[in-house]
Amino acid sequence: MNQRMYALGSRRSVIREIFEFGKQRAQEVGKENVFDFSLGNPSVNPPCIVADTLAELVREEDQTALHGYTSAQGDLSVRRAIADYIRTAHGAEADPDFIYMTCGAAASLTITLSALCNEGDEVITFAPYFTEYKVFTETAGASLVALDSDPDTFQIDFDLLEKAVCEKTAAVLVNSPNNPSGVVYGEETVKRLAKLLEEKSVQFGKTIYLITDEPYRELVYGGVKVPYLTNYYPHTIVCYSYSKSLSLPGERIGYIFVNPAAKDAKSLYLAVCGAGRALGYVCAPSLFQKLIARCQGVTSDVSVYERNRDTLAGALRGYGFRCVQPDGAFYLFVKSPEPDAYAFCERAKKYNLLLVPGDDFGCKGYVRIAYCVSHEMIERSLPAFEKLAKEYSL
Repeated sequence: MNQRMYALGSRRSVIREIFEFGKQRAQEVGKENVFDFSLGNPSVNPPCIVADTLAELVREEDQTALHGYTSAQGDLSVRRAIADYIRTAHGAEADPDFIYMTCGAAASLTITLSALCNEGDEVITFAPYFTEYKVFTETAGASLVALDSDPDTFQIDFDLLEKAVCEKTAAVLVNSPNNPSGVVYGEETVKRLAKLLEEKSVQFGKTIYLITDEPYRELVYGGVKVPYLTNYYPHTIVCYSYSKSLSLPGERIGYIFVNPAAKDAKSLYLAVCGAGRALGYVCAPSLFQKLIARCQGVTSDVSVYERNRDTLAGALRGYGFRCVQPDGAFYLFVKSPEPDAYAFCERAKKYNLLLVPGDDFGCKGYVRIAYCVSHEMIERSLPAFEKLAKEYSL
């Protein structure tokens, strides 16, 4: 058997391990007494239009066609609807013939990386980063180069990036709003990143692509804007998912958008189609393709997450914990009071607080707290956090 695949299968992600522990602990002490902040599972219901549209599709559509295969890259009418929305909402050029429907952001990323990378290539990203980036990149035959971010802001450290980009660099992978920090890259950061990549592409005589992982694009607070990267850097591939914006994580629906202005865009798109074929990611779920075509621009009620953020972040800072204020997503990335985040998370379990150590996100000494939970649970958890803080004399 493939030993690398065995290793991946025999060791679940730390997030899933903690989630499973939480279910077991709930049976022992009662679900209401366990404060599980491990999993980034939306706690807000999908917008009403989702259920209404599903009912309409089931009533109105030819059922054989509704549940049948679409084109490998996705139904053309769906891809047209997405392209129209990109043009209208973001003022960016878009073409349905450069959109590939996928089973969520994970499929978008694995397909894109396989389409772009050759053996020995490098993909640069910025810590903290989503834990599976390393797995996805290595499966594509490349190596992930994770650069530390500015520790005070978790923004890009451009001095490190300047030194890291080299002739092996195939792409830079960004995630904004970020999982796990909640940080958003603003327009000035994006402009500086685009300028650096343009210069490095000239220096090394090759196009360095920019991959943007965007499942949290709509989850931003306080009027914060998330720049649309194809408007700033032409050689951009967008990996999008409706899991968070429409609260549909289990339905696995998203897309890849290759900017038509990118270098060798048509060849790159065909490589995306080829990678989808090779990986078995063809014909994303037909029913949910049809659904999202009718739900463009609709978002779940993100004010619920903003309230959770304000309550939890405010309380934790009051207890003495430190974290960068998240402008998006639904995570707090909190500095551990001791260097070993695993030890801190184990101590938190005494109070039935289930937190995720930041080591697998590329940042030792931090923990991720997913606040996509009920507000009532957050309120009930605060005395436990306060007791934990007192243990460390914060």
